[in-house]
Amino acid sequence: MMKLVLALPALALTAGCVELGMAPEGATPEVLAAWDASVASIGCDLVNESDYLPVELQTGLPREKVIEIAQYKVARDQAVSLENGGVRSVVGACVPVTEPAIEVAQAG
Repeated sequence: MMKLVLALPALALTAGCVELGMAPEGATPEVLAAWDASVASIGCDLVNESDYLPVELQTGLPREKVIEIAQYKVARDQAVSLENGGVRSVVGACVPVTEPAIEVAQAG
């Protein structure tokens, strides 16, 4: 019970850091760039086990840290939450492509 009581403030502090937009502990710019590149390599979406495993292997990060970084990216508008519970990166190679407006010449 004592361990649980001591763990709760640490969990709240970690959640607070993500909420405030602070990078998770140990998430250097290099780690964040590796996360971006790895997520881009799997199609930009983290949803299922088949998405998380390659990101974990490519970055060397445990699942918990991959999730923390995903939450951080969402808080910084560098990723978006998906309806299916996943996350989609929207930076780097994952920037959504917008269709250019097509102007139709008027005859006459």
